[in-house]
Amino acid sequence: MPKKIYALLICMGLLLTETLHAQVSMTVQLPPVGVLVKPQLWNMVLVNAGTRSTGVRVLLRLSDANTTQPVLTAVTKTVILSPGANQLQEKDLAPVQYEYLMMTTDRRPEGMLSPGSYLACYSVVIDGDKAGQPATEDCIPFTVEPLSPPLLNMPADAAVLDHRLPQFTWIPPAPLQLFTDLNYELLVAEVRETQSAAEAIQSNIPVYRAPALRQVFAAYPSGGVPLDTGRTYAWTVKAYNGRQFAAQTEIWTFRLNSKALLPEYNSPYVSLKREVDGVVTNCGNTLRFAYTNETGEPAVRYSVISLDNGNREIMSGTMSLRPGSNLLELKLRKSGKLKSGAYYALILHNSRDERWRMNFTYNPEENTVTE
Repeated sequence: MPKKIYALLICMGLLLTETLHAQVSMTVQLPPVGVLVKPQLWNMVLVNAGTRSTGVRVLLRLSDANTTQPVLTAVTKTVILSPGANQLQEKDLAPVQYEYLMMTTDRRPEGMLSPGSYLACYSVVIDGDKAGQPATEDCIPFTVEPLSPPLLNMPADAAVLDHRLPQFTWIPPAPLQLFTDLNYELLVAEVRETQSAAEAIQSNIPVYRAPALRQVFAAYPSGGVPLDTGRTYAWTVKAYNGRQFAAQTEIWTFRLNSKALLPEYNSPYVSLKREVDGVVTNCGNTLRFAYTNETGEPAVRYSVISLDNGNREIMSGTMSLRPGSNLLELKLRKSGKLKSGAYYALILHNSRDERWRMNFTYNPEENTVTE
């Protein structure tokens, strides 16, 4: 007789567990687009269909919708559900314990989510359920988009260029705080007859591809596939956070003037730095450099000092600026004060009393065209 009672109690416990599983349902209030911060992941309605209050925990597994790579997992504290519908937010479920599975994820509980496509899978576990089986589960796809995607800048759409080695520039996505490892991929493809620019980028093998760019500019390489003056080319830029795709610019086109020439010595644009380092750039008669005008000041003062002669100032003046990214050039031959093979530093002095600089060595013979 005791054995029968024991078996009956086990059966009743199993039935009670199944009843508990059926008592809770979940509706996640997650918009398909527009999620920016982690607290938005916890807007939901949990319905307790029973007659008594029930303690539950909510588990979340967030993964990249394109690669299925896990991004993070999270578990809430125990929250008591009263009978009926319970509208919950992050403050009701806090503290939330996160485990981060990608290096590029913002680790602050209130932090932003990196742009990309995600799949959020939720599970509700009832406290006291020894089986540990979820009472209800649901997976919701959503997308995090920058408020502004990256924007193409130069060359202008449908431009006709006079040089065979174009310089490409673009404007970064916003807000930059969304990104912890922002980098870009530049694609240039030939547009064939009957093709649109979008079809060329999507279908054709690129004539030039530059991945993992950290700056908002790039130069077509002199050793790349020669661009033909009789053809049209499309170009676009994709933004990534680490390896996760974030956003893409529009697709613009350009072609070369029938008399387009190779430019003079193809020195790249070098990004100025605030810190002093040992990196030295080789340049010819024109010093090319990039500077971000964060304060929008109309001009900036510059000086060139000799590193071989006690940091003596050789040149100075002012340069006009526009807000945001600037690709600037300084003619060196006209000064007549620089010696071939000598080492110098360019320093920009902005209104915030910051000093942005680069080191270079002057080699005028590198130029192939007289200025």
